[in-house]
Amino acid sequence: MRWFRASEPDFQARFEAFAQERRGGSPDVDSATADIVEAVRREGFPALARFTARFDGTEIDETTVRVTADQIAEGAALCPEPVRDALRFAADRITRYHERQRPADARWTDEEGATLGWRWTALDSVGVYVPGGRAAYPSSVLMNVAPARVAGVGRIAMVSPPGRLDPAVLAAAQIAGVTEVWRVGGAQAVAALAYGAGPIRPVDKIVGPGNAWVAAAKRRVFGQVGIDTPAGPSEIVVVADAANDPAWIAADLLAQAEHDPAAQAVLITDDAGFAAQVCAEIDRLLDEIATGEAARASWRDHGAVVVAPLDATPALVDRLAPEHVEFATAQPEALSSRVRHAGAVFLGRHAPEAVGDYVAGSNHVLPTGGAARFASGLSIYDFLKRTSLLSFEAAAMAVLGPPTVVLAEAEGLPAHARSARLRLEVQR
Repeated sequence: MRWFRASEPDFQARFEAFAQERRGGSPDVDSATADIVEAVRREGFPALARFTARFDGTEIDETTVRVTADQIAEGAALCPEPVRDALRFAADRITRYHERQRPADARWTDEEGATLGWRWTALDSVGVYVPGGRAAYPSSVLMNVAPARVAGVGRIAMVSPPGRLDPAVLAAAQIAGVTEVWRVGGAQAVAALAYGAGPIRPVDKIVGPGNAWVAAAKRRVFGQVGIDTPAGPSEIVVVADAANDPAWIAADLLAQAEHDPAAQAVLITDDAGFAAQVCAEIDRLLDEIATGEAARASWRDHGAVVVAPLDATPALVDRLAPEHVEFATAQPEALSSRVRHAGAVFLGRHAPEAVGDYVAGSNHVLPTGGAARFASGLSIYDFLKRTSLLSFEAAAMAVLGPPTVVLAEAEGLPAHARSARLRLEVQR
């Protein structure tokens, strides 16, 4: 864990270097992933089966790779009822949140007489990647599927690494209405969704978090299909003053650190003594939580404490452009309103990021690695396309045609100019 103090003469340079560390992918992973994706593109299911055996130690064939409806129901039935109730509660809130994002079609006639507008239509098919490995992520199912359902996507195909699918994941799939589930993971699963492989038909867009190989594969297939922002290790910045309980802030930081040894948790405070208390609480909690090994590595290798005036925190947050930021301060709105680059902002001492991961209703699939500078969290808009509508009667063409001819000729495109001029000549 590193300490930064705004009073130190090299603070700006050190902090900027720290902010840049998490940006960009791994060339080695990108190169290896390219070979996997290309093999699945060329060979289809045989390559998918070969890589699944190599990387996951699981033999699959075209008859067993799909999780059947009965298997989904049987697995979901093993999920404890309190967890199912919590998943239903979360699904309802996530759905209602995203329903408020629904955009409207529009059409109008302007002063030149042209009728213009747009209409929104849903994607036909979407692939949802649900990670396995360190933990089960039923919340990821809900966060990716609910906005797609609200948008009106017709087909949703879910992939998850082979092995025993967690009952909570299957319960979330059942609650979200997912009926197409495949036992494949990694870069090969992304390639299968993009190009098709045996019984797995290709989709139009792939969303959902995964490891570095999954993220690299999504970048590789972009253009063949759409993708969401490739997700990296989780991140949080907590801006906190000394009026907070150090144990609360320590828990908030570890709630991200426990995700992965590569996750990052950063505390920004104006009180060095309070920062020391938080660090002491973190040391104590690391010995108590079951995820202490991953959290300890994350805090040791990627964690940071920044001691700076609270008024300076918005600029510091913007330079990190984190996935999550909490403002646990007396006036969170005043500070947060000056932040331009963050995936999600949590306001006040009673708004821990953990609630946003599950039941707040907003989406927890958020940009990481500084991508909040140019990207947003997953939403209904990721599953919709906007089509422009244009209609010109003769009167409107009389106004729009002449400047069209002029500009087409200026660009050296005579057929463009002729297309407009012919219609103008009819009106003479």
